[in-house]
Amino acid sequence: MLTERKTDNRITRLFEAQKKDVLSIYVTAGFPKLEDTCRVLEALEKAGADMIEIGIPFSDPVADGETIQASNKVALDNGMSLKLLFEQLEGIRKRVSIPLLLMGYINPILQYGMEAFCKRAQEIGIDGLILPDLPIVEYREFYKETMDACGLSNILLVTPQTSESRIRMIDDSTDGFIYLVSSNAITGKTGEMSAAQKSYFERIIAMKLKNPTLIGFGISDAKTFNTACHYASGAIIGSAFIRTIANSTDLDGDIAAFVRSINKKQ
Repeated sequence: MLTERKTDNRITRLFEAQKKDVLSIYVTAGFPKLEDTCRVLEALEKAGADMIEIGIPFSDPVADGETIQASNKVALDNGMSLKLLFEQLEGIRKRVSIPLLLMGYINPILQYGMEAFCKRAQEIGIDGLILPDLPIVEYREFYKETMDACGLSNILLVTPQTSESRIRMIDDSTDGFIYLVSSNAITGKTGEMSAAQKSYFERIIAMKLKNPTLIGFGISDAKTFNTACHYASGAIIGSAFIRTIANSTDLDGDIAAFVRSINKKQ
């Protein structure tokens, strides 16, 4: 068992202060326009989002559906890169106070250098990482110490097929929250939650994990958000938000309206 170490950052403080109805929004960096990244972050906080996942564009985002894949292509075509993203985020903590996470695939980060990446993220004020294709064994053996030293929560994913022993390992290996993938589908699939999904969420609740959970994949509106919040501390919305801003002519207004439409308490 790993030594218990509670990372003290904005993510852990958020969940200590707010036990339910946490709304996390995913946005692709450099989308819809190259210079929109920070504007979107500021508008989301102003609108009432609790946390933001900033997607690092990648040419082959295998876990993502058509909408987020398309936003990745647009961002890359716009000229977005990891180096440029760090430049854009310089000074963001003077303007945005809610938790910020970087979400992406491991290849560009390894090319940048994991230690350099973590240190740069720390300097900017990033609180956590979501790296879906980083194996947990590799993370524990090679990268956990570096991430911990930089105050970064590494958010790990659980699916309906994840075994109880692996879920326990994930719960022991991280802090911040656990990302509950609602189904085996890629992102962007919407519709009513099935009985099997609800049974899966109830199984997670019964395990009494030390980390809070957020549900992602298929959360698109107030109804699915509220259903997710019944089974977890909150939910993550990506594709529905990307569609909202894709062709926006009033970015700030459309972001505010979207967040209000999801979380009626705002």
